[in-house]
Amino acid sequence: MSSKEDFFEHIEKGYSTKGDFIAMGAAMLNGETITNALVKIPLKTLNRHGLIAGATGTGKTKTLQVLAENLSDKGIPVLLMDLKGDLSGLAQPSPGHPKIDERHAKIGFPFTPKKFPVEILSLSEQDGLKLRATVSEFGPVLLSRILDLSETQEGIVAVIFKYCDDNKLPLLDLKDFKKVLQYATNEGKKEFEDNYGRIATSSTGSILRKVIELEQQGADLFFGEKSFDVNDLTRIDENGRGMISILRLTDIQDRPKLFSTFMLSLLAEVYATFPEQGDSERPELILFIDEAHLIFKEASKALLDQIESIVKLIRSKGIGLYFVTQNPTDVPDAVLAQLGLKIQHALRAFTAKDRKAIKLTAENYPISEFYDTKEVLTSLGIGEALISALDEKGRPTPLAATMLRAPMSRMDILTNSELKELIGNSKLVREYDEVIDRDSAYEMLNKKIEMAEKLAKKEEDRPTSRSRTTSQRKSTRQNPVLKVLTSATFIRGVLGILSKAMK
Repeated sequence: MSSKEDFFEHIEKGYSTKGDFIAMGAAMLNGETITNALVKIPLKTLNRHGLIAGATGTGKTKTLQVLAENLSDKGIPVLLMDLKGDLSGLAQPSPGHPKIDERHAKIGFPFTPKKFPVEILSLSEQDGLKLRATVSEFGPVLLSRILDLSETQEGIVAVIFKYCDDNKLPLLDLKDFKKVLQYATNEGKKEFEDNYGRIATSSTGSILRKVIELEQQGADLFFGEKSFDVNDLTRIDENGRGMISILRLTDIQDRPKLFSTFMLSLLAEVYATFPEQGDSERPELILFIDEAHLIFKEASKALLDQIESIVKLIRSKGIGLYFVTQNPTDVPDAVLAQLGLKIQHALRAFTAKDRKAIKLTAENYPISEFYDTKEVLTSLGIGEALISALDEKGRPTPLAATMLRAPMSRMDILTNSELKELIGNSKLVREYDEVIDRDSAYEMLNKKIEMAEKLAKKEEDRPTSRSRTTSQRKSTRQNPVLKVLTSATFIRGVLGILSKAMK
């Protein structure tokens, strides 16, 4: 057999699957696409997480689009973090193109334009379904991780949450949290000392500064009610297709702390809410995190530990996490080791540092008798990628340089009118757009302080009038001359003497 036939057999055997799958494209050898040598990803292994990496302009976003479309077609809901604002086109079918037809002829199956069910989400003032969460839902541990607090400060945050639980004070937004923090070292100082121990003003001041820093990145819009129910991410439309939820993040690229805050709260909520799935045949939900380096860029060690733990544990809930970034080295090794699917687009070697990164990247892939991985990494064209996945038994599949299929939906953004129409037709947008500002810790503590001040004023007034009366009594008793002169006996005696004198 020729090497081409050997290669075809190698790919067909390595990517055979008994269950349902997603076909990503056809394998390539020496720059030539081998028709029908399909690179297939079993649905069963999609909750093992993954990575889509590559230099700018190599097609990472289109690969993400292809995966999201096919997952939706299989009835699997998807959440996309859209930092560049170029994924809304999923809601409209592709107009098609002769080059797309030519590409699919090489791969071995026809091209079918489609549109998909899309929900637009927002963390900021942008139009879309508003995502919010309460401070209470974060809990003291996660909030401390987000704020990057010391061990002593973490203890204070735990006390704040305990005090609010004991006194039935809802912690809904950052305004509530700041109020309790200030109360602990001012009006409520004695109450806290008697029940929970002394809290240093310097520590609460440091925590307060961290909270203000978070507020400046727009977190005051995120914390509050109505809280988003993560079960709304798992909806299926009337045609049995999974809902594709697109979170527009174009205006928070320069606010990585807010992005990290949202991501951790979402993952923690999903992990706490979803039931255990075990080794299921298909995932419950897939999350794609575009520009993933923003999560890790400014994360503290405590925060990275939290992310690593969630990545390890959330798979058992049937949740798959897919990181999209320029270079695999953007993702910490501990997280990278958990990723089953790797789709690597071309990397460019302009500097010695780039060449070193390419060498490290090549070492993350299985050794192949058909490829020099380092060379292939720099020679891949747009819409081509190295793929290494897991088969149904959890074993790595053969490395395959792949001609990727084209997206079935529009490879461009929606127009403003299309976007408004899409958002206007959403039932959930109307439900979550309502801003609720009920009485919580801020209002309750203000009332408590006001009542305490009124009582204190009454107490001050009462002793003043009592002491005045007492002093008057004392002064009367202490003047014996006045007492004698005003007595009835003395008056009768004087009158008797005057009577006798007049006679």
